[in-house]
Amino acid sequence: MQQNISSKDTAFRGIIGVSTADITPPVGIYAGNWCAATFDTTEGVHRPLELGCVTFQMEASQEALVLLSADLGWWKNPEDEWWLRKGILEALSLAPGNLMLCLSHTHAGPSIFRGSADKPGGDLIAPYLTQVRQSAIALVKKALASAAPALLTWHYGSSDLASNRDLPGAYDQIAVGYNPDLPADDTLLVGRISRIDGTVLATIVNYACHPTTLGWDNRLISPDYVGAMRALVTSVTNAPCFFLQGASGELAPREQYVGEPAIADRHGRQLGYAVLATLEGMDAPGMALSLAGIVESGASLAVWKPQPAQISTHLQAEMTSVPLPLKKLLSLKEIDRQYLNCTDRVARERLLRARAIRKAVGNEAVVGIPLWVWRLGDSFIIGQPNEAYSDFQRRLRCACAPRSAAVMNIVNGSMGYLPPRDCYHRNLYQVWQSPFAAGSLELLIETAEALIGRLSEKG
Repeated sequence: MQQNISSKDTAFRGIIGVSTADITPPVGIYAGNWCAATFDTTEGVHRPLELGCVTFQMEASQEALVLLSADLGWWKNPEDEWWLRKGILEALSLAPGNLMLCLSHTHAGPSIFRGSADKPGGDLIAPYLTQVRQSAIALVKKALASAAPALLTWHYGSSDLASNRDLPGAYDQIAVGYNPDLPADDTLLVGRISRIDGTVLATIVNYACHPTTLGWDNRLISPDYVGAMRALVTSVTNAPCFFLQGASGELAPREQYVGEPAIADRHGRQLGYAVLATLEGMDAPGMALSLAGIVESGASLAVWKPQPAQISTHLQAEMTSVPLPLKKLLSLKEIDRQYLNCTDRVARERLLRARAIRKAVGNEAVVGIPLWVWRLGDSFIIGQPNEAYSDFQRRLRCACAPRSAAVMNIVNGSMGYLPPRDCYHRNLYQVWQSPFAAGSLELLIETAEALIGRLSEKG
């Protein structure tokens, strides 16, 4: 009889290290994340902000792939991001392709723009970023020092926390808010890191949903829904939980922009229970179901039993630059002129953000956007710095199948949104905010698909 083996899981076997640290900033730090806010500084802490580290190696002597996840919002200029990442690369002698720092994109965290030093609480930003960089370096060293043979097992699940947030016809405009008429990508990917004996070392959660539960009335530092999700999963698994923000350009909770932390916690528990359900659906570490035989009992019953599975040790990292075309943008000189003549708080903040983007992309017709693709056994981890729509992760999951794909936004930087080509005729915030021309998302997807194809051919 031909023996059949089946598993919904994908896995990697190697040397894996994990570590976490608290990176909650001091109360009173500048947090100008919402133009509609009437205050500038934080007044307390809802839940602590965390920095997590996972390292991957085939063997202890090999240079590691380092994955960092941080409860932070977004970068307003490339200099601040590169200052932090360069410090980590140099301190650990890492190649640029071997490090991905993913921000959770919380909108209730501190500003990480050192150019806001003149704002209330802005003097705390630079020392805070120094603390984050030092913590990251220490975390990587700690993870590598404790790294041991382990298994990373991935399993797809689902959660309906995320909804579409492109709402047409709202008060005669297209608004950023819950659209009940369009479906949302509900795919959840959960990774379980286990010792060979089955002990859980950590959980990785990849899900696409803007952490915008807490809005302009919130005065507390918070990881938004990520905090309660992580607390719930950690309490059950007795192991750290790392969050990787997916391609959430048009995805957010239905109820958002509130001032009540309890709602963020409710959202977190909603996602957390979906994570736990996904974990329960996994095969035991290192195992897969094998067709053991047929038992005749009225019907011919196929009996499947767990058997040891062959698990790949393949580990490879690729980094490339994707030239994306730019829209026709205002010059820095024109933006500065408009800013000097503007007295509206919201409009001035929008101009400051436009200036940061204009400065970041430069004056050429195209800008090179970095793309990271890692292959870990029978899975991929894919990261890029912008806010791509969920088309990005949907297409790449298909390109990776039957291998799993963790797809991330806001990795190693951030500039703007990447909506699909067919959105560009609409007056969407994500379109007019973006410096990228129509078709940019599709170019990024095509490049990633080609890179995935090349890595898939290597065994």
